Amino acid sequence: GPQLNAQLEGWLSQVQSTKRPARAIIAPHAGYTYCGSCAAHAYKQVDPNITRKIFILGPSHHVPLSRCALSSVDIYRTPLYDLRIDQKIYGELWKTGMFERMSLQTDEDEHSIEMHLPYTAKAMESHKDEFTIIPVLVGALSESKEQEFGKLFSKYLADPSNLFVVSSDFCHWGQRFRYSYYDESQGEIYRSIEHLDKMGMSIIEQLDPVSFSNYLKKYHNTICGRHPIGVLLNAINELQKNGMNMSFSFLNYAQSSQCRNWQDSSVSYAAGALMVH
Repeated sequence: GPQLNAQLEGWLSQVQSTKRPARAIIAPHAGYTYCGSCAAHAYKQVDPNITRKIFILGPSHHVPLSRCALSSVDIYRTPLYDLRIDQKIYGELWKTGMFERMSLQTDEDEHSIEMHLPYTAKAMESHKDEFTIIPVLVGALSESKEQEFGKLFSKYLADPSNLFVVSSDFCHWGQRFRYSYYDESQGEIYRSIEHLDKMGMSIIEQLDPVSFSNYLKKYHNTICGRHPIGVLLNAINELQKNGMNMSFSFLNYAQSSQCRNWQDSSVSYAAGALMVH
């Protein structure tokens, strides 16, 4: 616990809070040695004074899931302190008939939500007894399902006391990921990866779910949290139709290593924040 706390404190202390209060953040879910400093750029934008409910949307890595799933437990433990799951909101979501339950095994195996728990705890520590979390495992949703879930979550996103944490890494490149897109005009492989990721990031910043889907169809970029991102973009879209003014900015981008040849592999990370104006 103390070691983790010191690590998180170190990364957060090196970052500016320029987009506070964030209504939603996108942040990576790899091991903290790889992406902890990147994730800090997103978590620094969280305002613990106003945040009371935190929705954590993570992709499913281990089980095939065509909808979204809710946890079957009440509490998630972290080395910092325990996080309580909001059973009232879970009840509301459950009533829609759009969700299934994660088995305990699935819940324990899945790192996409887990890796956000210590950072959430750290960002909220000044109000640690005053907030709850709503973990949601997001399956391989069709575009129309992303729209449906976006619509459902939009009413929660509209509330300034709610925060959405969207869990995603960016490009997984190399033979072990069966993805090796390379645009030689960009120079070294890692530069091509960065160019590909930043193309996707700028589309996310335009807050256009259809353009994001088209980008994924064209380049097949291995963004593991593409469905949670799609749900967020659709929720934003819904609120924009009702005249809400929002902007999203990416604040940091990193790669686990720089790929220079076909034997190399890397995972990319990006951190960003949504603001309501």
